[in-house]
Amino acid sequence: QAVPLSRSEKCIVGTGLEGQVALDSAVPLITEHAGKVISIHTDKILLSGNGDTLSIPLVMYQRSNKNTCIHQKPQVRRGKCMKKGQILADGAATVGGELALGKNLLVAYMPWEGYNFEDAILISERLVYEDIYTSF
Repeated sequence: QAVPLSRSEKCIVGTGLEGQVALDSAVPLITEHAGKVISIHTDKILLSGNGDTLSIPLVMYQRSNKNTCIHQKPQVRRGKCMKKGQILADGAATVGGELALGKNLLVAYMPWEGYNFEDAILISERLVYEDIYTSF
């Protein structure tokens, strides 16, 4: 069981398929036409190309079928020229168009004064105070 993190990271060691998995999931928003980014709003990206202005809608805090949140975050800046197939926005489980399901942390499996007996774990207060594992 898992919920998407609000700020996930790319994995340090991957399989090489993270980019393809993200594309196959249709979560990141990919440009279908070349053009220049005119403006970026919270709910849409305006792209100008071939004399036309395209309004590309973003998914904003939509409920998924598992009661989690689907949200696309723009990854481009105003004025950037885009080619067909480039990433405009990332989804909840993607960063830079690659699958990113969690955080990169240094962990240690060791006893600690009996507080982590059997299936209990201990975490640093930093993970709580810095919202490292905050989800939607």
